[in-house]
Amino acid sequence: MAESYFLLAATFIPLLLAPVAYAIGRKAGAKPATWFSFVALAVSTGLMLIPAIGVYTGQQTVYVEQYAWGQFGNFGLRLDGLSLPFALIIYILCTVIALYSRPYMVHKVREDLPGHGSGGEGGGGVGHGSINPSVHGSHALPSKNIESSSQTTVLDTQQYVNNQVALYFALYLTFSMGMLGTVLATNLIEFYVFFELMLVPSFFLIAFYGYGARRRIALMFFFWTHAGAVVLLLGLLAMGFFAGGFDFDTIKANAGNIPGQWLPLIVFALVIGLGVKLAAFMLHIWLPYAHAEAPTPVSALLSPAMIGIGAYGLLRLWMELLAGTGSYEQYSLYINMWGLATMIYGGAMALMQDDIKKVLAYSSISQMGYILFGISSESILGITGGTMMYITHGLGKAILFMMAGSIILQTGTRSMAKLGGLAGKMPYTAVIAMIGALTIIGIPPTSGFMAEWILFNGVLQTAVAEMDPLRTTMFALGILATVLSSAYILWMYKRIFFGKIPEQLAHVRDSNRYITATMAVFAAMTLIIGVYPDLFLNPITDYYNDVMFQGQEGVLPVPSEAAGTDSEVAPENVEQNSGGDESAGAEED
Repeated sequence: MAESYFLLAATFIPLLLAPVAYAIGRKAGAKPATWFSFVALAVSTGLMLIPAIGVYTGQQTVYVEQYAWGQFGNFGLRLDGLSLPFALIIYILCTVIALYSRPYMVHKVREDLPGHGSGGEGGGGVGHGSINPSVHGSHALPSKNIESSSQTTVLDTQQYVNNQVALYFALYLTFSMGMLGTVLATNLIEFYVFFELMLVPSFFLIAFYGYGARRRIALMFFFWTHAGAVVLLLGLLAMGFFAGGFDFDTIKANAGNIPGQWLPLIVFALVIGLGVKLAAFMLHIWLPYAHAEAPTPVSALLSPAMIGIGAYGLLRLWMELLAGTGSYEQYSLYINMWGLATMIYGGAMALMQDDIKKVLAYSSISQMGYILFGISSESILGITGGTMMYITHGLGKAILFMMAGSIILQTGTRSMAKLGGLAGKMPYTAVIAMIGALTIIGIPPTSGFMAEWILFNGVLQTAVAEMDPLRTTMFALGILATVLSSAYILWMYKRIFFGKIPEQLAHVRDSNRYITATMAVFAAMTLIIGVYPDLFLNPITDYYNDVMFQGQEGVLPVPSEAAGTDSEVAPENVEQNSGGDESAGAEED
């Protein structure tokens, strides 16, 4: 247990400062609220990096902060090779997108003012200043009254914008806290509380600031994800009841006490509850609506960061905590098939869309299929590749959603049928968007290539090691599914940036630096990770090898019946003899 409070501060600073951001926004306006929120998240990210460096360099395998929490066990925050990549990507995305939010949300709020329409496609252009004063009756008002009315209207409009943007950043900071807390939690009840805390602010962000039938869509999003969370809760309560406690360490040590007839029900509850969050095939209904109609900065967090937390839950709650029960080996093939179906369905649906944000929403479903495909491969390489897919999807999809927001701001539409030829008018956006597109497709030197290479290598290793024709066939179909990813991404890019530019878009230009600079940050990150993947790869691989599979030689996890025999080397001995006898030296090979 660590005696410092880095993770506690990193987690709760955004929540504690959310009311301050709201007050600053109301009094001083959007710009101070934006920079205050950015600094709060940047400080939190910096605090988290302090213990993260120790985990990354190998000085410590796990960094934990724990506090007594009564009958529920301990309230803890844990940073290790599994939570590290998720936590870093979540807070980096939240920090950078806070700056991106300023021009977009000011424009969006002004667009929703009376007289400006509903903004169903992002409005009619850029630079709406204030609503025009209405003149009632047929007689003109005296000039002094007109001037006074105009000034009052401008002041009222500005105050309305300030209030709405202030509330946005307060909800945004709370949403960020919920996501981070979920991946750092060390207790089942704590995990569930944070899991639900992601839902509440994201519901209000869609309901207050979304497009189209935003309240109906926000309710659908809420009901789907809350229903999944309730199913998940039933599984968590059963785990804690049979294991004799809710702390992760207690669950892992006593997983063997779970009765055999209850284990399939618990696994079912975990997979369904987290599958809804992942928007896996058949549980995906809410995602195309919520992600397409959410304000674009929120879409850029929902898709790259939030839904992938479902994969984290499967890795932590099922694969790690229930590792000794044999349930992973028993059901992994079915999850593998589910992941493949999700990949193909999401890619096929994305290919049929005209709305940019719906293309990206269905693309997210497909990308979650890649993650499921990897983490169910029964291979350390495949599971590592699935985890890396969360990182690369987070960066690539954030770039593309931010591109969509930039196009909405500058053109007033997100229909690809009304676009074309924008590469010459928006060159910075076009170049950065191409890097994001290559990341999602998986082309070097982006991080997408490294993630897909490792993932498919792991899937193939399992198929070859087990001489399994079904897994071999699914590997081949998975490779073919990457063609769908290339097709819908390149087709979208061509329709937006090439061809003849419509006459009404002749004067379009790149968005301001808040938009292009933040997109460029993620583009630089995906290139850096693509060239130097060990930045994330080492801690992930070491954790899966040493902690989840106890450093056993080979790429496959040890079957549960063999893991408990006296002939196997105990996990403690593996750690103590890292360079000694051959049976404990898998790390050295």
